[in-house]
Amino acid sequence: MGLARRPRRPPRPPVRRPADPARHLGDPLTPSDFVEAVAGFATGVVVLTVRDGRDDLGTTVTSFMSVSLEPPMVLAGVASSSYLAEVLSRTDRWAATVLGAGQRALAGRFAAEGRPSARLLLASEPHHRGEASGALIPDSGVTALECETRQRIEAGDHTLFTAEVLTTDYVARDQKPLIRVNRRYLGGE
Repeated sequence: MGLARRPRRPPRPPVRRPADPARHLGDPLTPSDFVEAVAGFATGVVVLTVRDGRDDLGTTVTSFMSVSLEPPMVLAGVASSSYLAEVLSRTDRWAATVLGAGQRALAGRFAAEGRPSARLLLASEPHHRGEASGALIPDSGVTALECETRQRIEAGDHTLFTAEVLTTDYVARDQKPLIRVNRRYLGGE
C-alpha cells in the first residue's frame, strides 16, 4: 500500500507591486522607478578595456549589443561622467570581452567604484594585449572583440560608442555567458 500523492498546485503568479506605492499613473518617472522597471531585462556582461598612453583602463558594462553585420559593428554605453568615457572619446581603439559564467568576480572588480588600473585588476587573471587595439584582454571570456569607434552619441547621462569590430580575438563556443538580471549576476563560480 503506497502513499497517495497530493496533486501539485500550479505556481503562483508573481505579486506585482509598484516601485513606489505612493506613485500614481501619470506621475513623472523617477530614476529608481526606471531602474526597477528595466532590472528584469537580462543582458550579457562585458568588460571594456582601453589603453591610455602608459595606463590601462576598464569597466564592466551591460549596455552592449551587436548593431550591424556588414560591416560588423557593436554599440557600448558608458557613463558620460566617467574617466573611461573621456578616454574613449580621444582613443578610438578598445576591446570588449564578453564574460563567461565563471567570471562573476572579474565583473565585480571592473564594476567597483574607485577601481585601479586594468593591469592591477587583471594581475591574477591570464590576459594579453590585443594586437589591433593595444587594450588588455582577459584570456578566458566567451569572446573578445577589438573595436574602433565610428560614432559617439550623447544619450542622457551616457555616451554610446558605435564601433566597427576589427577582429575577433577569440571565441570560446563551449563557454556559457555571465548574465545580469534583477541587479544580480547569474552564472556559476
